[in-house]
Amino acid sequence: MDSHMSYQAPSDSAAISVSQTPPSESGTWRDFINITKPGIIRSNLIAAFAGFWLASHWDFQYGKMIMTLLGTALVMASSCVFNNYFDRELDLKMERTRERSLPTGRLKPRVVLWYAITLGVLGIGILFIFSGVLAGIFGVLGAFVYVVIYTLWLKRSSTWSTSVGGISGAMPPVIGYVAVTGTVDMAAWLLFAMLFLWQPPHFWALGIRRVEEYRAAGYPLLPVVKGIRRTKFQMIPYLIVLIMVPILMYTYGYAGIYYMVISLALSVMWLYLALKGFRAKDDEVWAKKVFLFSINYLTLSLIAMIINTTF
Repeated sequence: MDSHMSYQAPSDSAAISVSQTPPSESGTWRDFINITKPGIIRSNLIAAFAGFWLASHWDFQYGKMIMTLLGTALVMASSCVFNNYFDRELDLKMERTRERSLPTGRLKPRVVLWYAITLGVLGIGILFIFSGVLAGIFGVLGAFVYVVIYTLWLKRSSTWSTSVGGISGAMPPVIGYVAVTGTVDMAAWLLFAMLFLWQPPHFWALGIRRVEEYRAAGYPLLPVVKGIRRTKFQMIPYLIVLIMVPILMYTYGYAGIYYMVISLALSVMWLYLALKGFRAKDDEVWAKKVFLFSINYLTLSLIAMIINTTF
């Protein structure tokens, strides 16, 4: 695909032609769970726990940990529900999302809106009360960036949505860390960098796999606007800088040598896979491999960090 291709939003007639599924059965508890995007919550709770563990110096406060993880989970759940609420009409245009409970009518928008507000108030309240002011502030910042900056603004208007949206996705480990330390130091910044740098190449791989769906839905995602080849190039700087994170975590004494070796090896492998994309004959197959590897990269790196914390 030409990297200089222009982006064109679907015409009104194309949007009207999308068939809307009439309400079928009423929503169940599974629908209320699914709109919180439990997969995203699960992976980010591992990151929040890693940040909490890294800061604990083996002096673990189990009560604070539980409340921090609970507050973080509720804030993330609220943000995801808001995302589902505001994207409900756009979700009708994508095969991957049109069966969600809002587009199908199983859940009513008003109910979902109040659900999002309730989760957010509870989560922010728990963070401020039990995890400290800094943790609460970062929780508010993450939710604001995801809901207002990413979902309502950039996702609909700019290719910068993925990069800027990465700020919200990088909050969980920072929340976990500052809940223990009450300060923002180099370790907090490195945890932020790890998650922030991970997200764009991870999501762009998904974007390449689903590029025609995003084009049909009218999302100005980088592969849609600039093309697949340009997107491959844009992945590389993030992955190069990501290589520095495990090195610096070890150099500053926050994590051990085994973490550095494992995470560094995974980072180099990811960069190698990304570079192979320039010679890939099937972009969809290549992007699927990169996407799956990125998920394993994050999980394995965080587990290695937790096991090999040096304090």
